[in-house]
Amino acid sequence: MSAPRSTLAAPAECAVEVRKSKFVAHAATAATTQAALDYVDSIADRTATHNCWAYRVGAQYRFSDDGEPAGTAGKPILQAIDGQGMDRVVVVVTRWFGGTKLGAGGLARAYGGCASECLRTATRALLVETADVEFELAFALLPLVHARLADIDAATLDETFGRDGATLRVRLPAARVDALRALLADVSRGRCQVRRID
Repeated sequence: MSAPRSTLAAPAECAVEVRKSKFVAHAATAATTQAALDYVDSIADRTATHNCWAYRVGAQYRFSDDGEPAGTAGKPILQAIDGQGMDRVVVVVTRWFGGTKLGAGGLARAYGGCASECLRTATRALLVETADVEFELAFALLPLVHARLADIDAATLDETFGRDGATLRVRLPAARVDALRALLADVSRGRCQVRRID
């Protein structure tokens, strides 16, 4: 089982100075790759020497060295995102050159370190995989099931009523679907079936 990943609860910023070059990291959540690219466009400072960036959105990732030597900026930023166990995150590290060359290793440490410190000190939110499910229930069982849904972190999305009962659509953590099945099997004596709809 993989470790739970997190994202940012709010945008974050961090600044460091390395041998007279100023590095400023800006990080934000990105639900989609397009949102990540839009953030890069909105935060990049065109007066700076370089605006290097990386994002991870699930299995999708991308990075840019923005004119720095290949592999010295974007990749270390991505490694900082992954090293912090984060997902749905974009980080832009802007550099203003201070007159002293840092070399490939120095650049990688500066970009990666600035991004890592930005993410390390940021407020996080745990990412929880959710599932949407649907089931039908007799009217008599509705009050009991409604009272127990909160126990398994389930939220009702929709409820429609028919002649013999109600159809409920709920969202809950994917890891709790089996608990919902067990609850419904218990209260309905095995007559209630859960269907995943996501």
